[in-house]
Amino acid sequence: MAQQALSLEIDPEMTRSKIAEFIHAQIHSAGFQRAVIGVSGGVDSALTCYLTAEALGPKNVLALRMPYKTSTAESMEHAGLVIEATGVHEITVPITDMVDPLFEQFPEADRVRRGNAMARARMIVLYDQSAAFKGLVVGTGNKTEILLGYTTLYGDAACAFVPLGDLYKTQVRQLAHAIGVPEVIIAKPPSAGLWIGQTDEDELGFTYEDVDRLFLYLVDEGYSPEACVDAGFDPAFVNAVLEHIRRNEFKRALPPIAKLGGKSAYDFQLPKE
Repeated sequence: MAQQALSLEIDPEMTRSKIAEFIHAQIHSAGFQRAVIGVSGGVDSALTCYLTAEALGPKNVLALRMPYKTSTAESMEHAGLVIEATGVHEITVPITDMVDPLFEQFPEADRVRRGNAMARARMIVLYDQSAAFKGLVVGTGNKTEILLGYTTLYGDAACAFVPLGDLYKTQVRQLAHAIGVPEVIIAKPPSAGLWIGQTDEDELGFTYEDVDRLFLYLVDEGYSPEACVDAGFDPAFVNAVLEHIRRNEFKRALPPIAKLGGKSAYDFQLPKE
């Protein structure tokens, strides 16, 4: 079948080198030497920490663990494995006392609202430590999450740049294997850790492996949805993925401006030196 003609396989060494160079260039072109990363115990933040430490040197990287009261001991332990392996600086800042007072006023808030508040509280911490450590905040998202909008605006989506943003989730796992991220981190079910028992794939309703294979056709090769179905993908699955993309497309764009003149603030660029 046509599905098997395309491959998610990457060249790990070339990918590793390109991303490390990208991190170094982004930090230094902005006039910085250092970076700050939220390390959750998941594979995306783990790989980002490994690559950033490689690009800048461990002494120039600060990793933050930011547990909420429902965070698992496992997530803290796995984040610790990454910190120990990379040799970066580390701070642990619990966020429970930041988040809970808000929902004492709104006890009816559902778990999505509470999860979003946790993500945004973590970004408050990251940007505060960015100022203290004098380093840019490095994003940890991947291409799959960005396309699906599986992210919190001004939460985990807030950052200076995204090193893994052109790697699908399954490719993140490949590179993590090649670099030596602990297998216990790579193999566990992906989770944002926003409530007890939450997993990404349960929430999305499909696996990363399946959606990444679809994205090879839909995004990389430019197939129409109908052509994806002709290639062997289930129509209901294709429609579900398209609905995720449509519903969250606004997350991939700058906030629109009502243009009243020739150029908006987004249009203006300084002359290149």
